[in-house]
Amino acid sequence: MSINLRFTEEDWSRIQRDWSAWWRGELDRPLVLIETAMLADGKDAPHAFLSNYPLTMSEDDVLDRYQAGLENRRFHGDAFPKWWPNFGPGIVAGFLGAQVHSVPETVWFEPKSPVEISEFRLLYDAENIWWRRIRKLTARAAERWGRQVAVAHTDLGGNLDILASFRTTEGLLLDSADNRTEVERLVYEINQLWIRYYDELDAIIRPSCRGTTPWAPIWSSGRCYMLQSDFAYMISPEMFERFVLPDLASCCDILDHGFYHLDGKGQIPHLDMLLSLERLAGIQWIPGDGAPPPEDWLPLLKRIRDAGKLCQLYVSAHGALKITRELGGKGFVFSISDSMSPQEAEDLAALLRR
Repeated sequence: MSINLRFTEEDWSRIQRDWSAWWRGELDRPLVLIETAMLADGKDAPHAFLSNYPLTMSEDDVLDRYQAGLENRRFHGDAFPKWWPNFGPGIVAGFLGAQVHSVPETVWFEPKSPVEISEFRLLYDAENIWWRRIRKLTARAAERWGRQVAVAHTDLGGNLDILASFRTTEGLLLDSADNRTEVERLVYEINQLWIRYYDELDAIIRPSCRGTTPWAPIWSSGRCYMLQSDFAYMISPEMFERFVLPDLASCCDILDHGFYHLDGKGQIPHLDMLLSLERLAGIQWIPGDGAPPPEDWLPLLKRIRDAGKLCQLYVSAHGALKITRELGGKGFVFSISDSMSPQEAEDLAALLRR
């Protein structure tokens, strides 16, 4: 089935050229991602979370609901057409048997029944309903849209976030203090399963599509992902070094371009360890609800760039301009969601490129 995009083969060649140069540190300007709608959005907008669609609904019926939105978009600057099967952050917990609860606004996971941590085992199940659903949707999207749309890996989640879905947040905090050996065992098991899930999705995506993209707005001609550990907000640097850092290093080893989702000021104490990971290419900085916007964290952004890492931000047009004027644009990727016309988007992208 064809898709009618305002995005040409020449546009894709430009995306591959400029993003590849950015990863190599050879692009002297920021990457700028802006999208605008050609028409007003209709009332039948698709669900943000695909888990709200019945598992009995065919893959094509699901994708039909998203194709109209892709065809309705214009992609400005360094933006590109992408689609990702969003089943909530940390859907690996669902793959491993956690209960999946979904409403239009969010998805959450919880254990089916309590289990002693020493007896807890995590096993790959090829027939798990959520894993089968995501494989089928990913495969059909790649087959249907091919090289016209970047089909993304689903949001697999971070090792401690996945484990917390089984142990509960409070339970895992206690485990991290009282059952450290068991936590270490389980995060290693999750790491090995995470890599297996990534590889299996990669084997579906890359033969048909252009490069890879995760849930976050980055793209690579190789293998990339936005790694994360939201649970790390609540733990000490010593615990981060023991439970999270080895997982991140292992994931970076199988990626061409690994990024880390640094979410909130509670994660800043871990930043030096993250910057020390040689194969970690960059940091996504999310200040968090109620915090000043990214452009008000210039010393932190400079610290990331001075360490030789790339940096991705969700910013306003004003914020992108302020950062570029104060720090220069090299090494940044700005995802800008201000409401603007296509011409205003083109003008802003051109200004930031200069």
